[in-house]
Amino acid sequence: NCGPRYSITDSLPYDRENTTMRFFAMCDTCNEEYSDVDKRRYYSQTNSCSDCGIAMSMFDTRNEIAHDNAVIIGKIIDALYSGKILAVKGIGGYLLLCDANNEQTIRLMRQRKHRPTKPFAVMFPDIKAIREVAFVREEEAKALHSVVAPIILLFAKKNIDDKICTKEIIPRLSRLGAMLPYTPLYDLVLSAFKRPIVATSANISDSPIVYENEDALRSLFSVADFIITNDREIVVPQDDSVMQFTKMSRQKIIIRRSRGLAPSWFNYDCQNDKTILATGALLKSTFTFVNRKNVYVSQYLGSTESYDAQCAYTKTVDHYFRLFDQLPAMILTDSHPRYFSNQFAKKTGSDFNVDVVEIQHHHAHFAAVLAENNLLCTPSVLGVVWDGTGFGDDGNIWGGEFFIYDNNCMQRSAHFSYFPFMLGDKMPREPRISALTTCTDIPAAADLLRNKFTPAEWQLYRPMRGQSALKCSSVGRIFDAVASLLNLSDRQSYEGEAAMLLQELAFKYFEQHGWIIDECYPAEDDNGISTKLLMEQIVNDVCQNKSPEFIAAKFHFSLVQIIKNMANRIAIKKIAFSGGVFVNTVLVDLLQMYLGRDFELFFHKELSPNDENVSFGQFVYYDNKIKSIKDNTVTKMELHKREAEEIINY
Repeated sequence: NCGPRYSITDSLPYDRENTTMRFFAMCDTCNEEYSDVDKRRYYSQTNSCSDCGIAMSMFDTRNEIAHDNAVIIGKIIDALYSGKILAVKGIGGYLLLCDANNEQTIRLMRQRKHRPTKPFAVMFPDIKAIREVAFVREEEAKALHSVVAPIILLFAKKNIDDKICTKEIIPRLSRLGAMLPYTPLYDLVLSAFKRPIVATSANISDSPIVYENEDALRSLFSVADFIITNDREIVVPQDDSVMQFTKMSRQKIIIRRSRGLAPSWFNYDCQNDKTILATGALLKSTFTFVNRKNVYVSQYLGSTESYDAQCAYTKTVDHYFRLFDQLPAMILTDSHPRYFSNQFAKKTGSDFNVDVVEIQHHHAHFAAVLAENNLLCTPSVLGVVWDGTGFGDDGNIWGGEFFIYDNNCMQRSAHFSYFPFMLGDKMPREPRISALTTCTDIPAAADLLRNKFTPAEWQLYRPMRGQSALKCSSVGRIFDAVASLLNLSDRQSYEGEAAMLLQELAFKYFEQHGWIIDECYPAEDDNGISTKLLMEQIVNDVCQNKSPEFIAAKFHFSLVQIIKNMANRIAIKKIAFSGGVFVNTVLVDLLQMYLGRDFELFFHKELSPNDENVSFGQFVYYDNKIKSIKDNTVTKMELHKREAEEIINY
């Protein structure tokens, strides 16, 4: 039901002997509270006190320096004042903490953590302290105070350098990730320190959060000056949840669904009563476990590109198998053969001798948002699924897709025209390559792009565009390309950086000039949505020295117009959105402002629009096909042949 319960539970039901609290024998006072039905702490499985409860230990690089809880809290506060970095064990894992107003220490943390520009979250003593540095609206304050206690992205105020080092904490961005203390330890520390602290997951960039004491002592001294452990075991790690609200329409967007939000049970009407595992995607991975028609979506499990993340993913899946004492009778996965989730699904299917069904990435996205909004029985819904990468049915990289959902059938109706996809994982990490490929056959772009490459790269990469057999329709890569053309980012230090900087630029324009804009880049020709036509006009504006803010705003508005034109062309009034592009608050606000009056718009509610929703969508897509077959509303020929064979045979 909540972060603390999930992180300490070995098996069900949730009784003390099935949690890591079983190792702590209650004293007489605690036992009386636990056993007396009239006491407030009756049957409180985590009940403990200073006599019988959890003990902390504090270590420096050499040895243990303190083991008394009160002494350790004092030393933590002294260390923060002294500009030290601490790794402190919390509910779901270790957090790295330091003074949020110590510029030198924050720079040192970035250097040690290998995180040069990715924003840090900040923990504040109370809501009053947050309001001193950021604007907090009613819905944001409510979320901060909720039992979830998430990180909320808030607009930072100007001239607050005496209170917090915003330039070091959120480089080139206007939104600050703020949260309140969500454990008694953090509350005691912040109440005494009386200043905000940087609070970020204790790991090296791209690795999962550290949560085991031995692992912390072995690996975290490369980042932290002190490590504070405790002797209560964490069974399953969890990062902090992250969400935001758009500026104008105040639409809630979940960015990371973890502690306090996941795992959660989804009230979805299952057609199939089998135990099913859906393994999700690669980045921002989750899995969905379906047991006795109950649907559970796991917490955010990070990018499964690294070995450590793959181990954490596997361990969490195994934990579900133990919790529910069930193994899957069917496994669903992404159709990309090189995704870890696909390889894991096939190995697990082989181990358990069960069938594995592949679901196309963007079909899963669309199915997820349809299910969240109860649209599976609704005729004629336009699905706009825009993201960075997804393996398409034609073997190309999709990501700028339009689907029509009607009569339980999902059909790809349009997409951004293909451009070359080359250099594998290098392309998403270096926006300059997206700029190069999207500007193929645009002569004016050469002078803008040449200096972004070495002479050897320029000679090598340009011919590769025409030789690349792999094509791409990704709007995420188009965002990267525009960001590079505007000299915002040529090499990303974290996933999504270029798109965030482009959004930031557009937001600055709209804040200065108002949210009414009447110029867009026409992007449609006789063949559909032309990536080349769009990029030609952007290159032309850059060459004419139009302001970067104007170009960024015009680009965002043009995407809205593309959606509007598509919906009008096929005469559909219901539009559902999914994919990582729709984490963009400026784009969502523009959609609400310019389409909300004439169309019904549907966004994710309890899931993130990014790839965290893919595992849920995989199950929904499969389950809905089962329903279609049962109801005879979809014939075998209407299904993708491979899916039809596997599903009907099963």
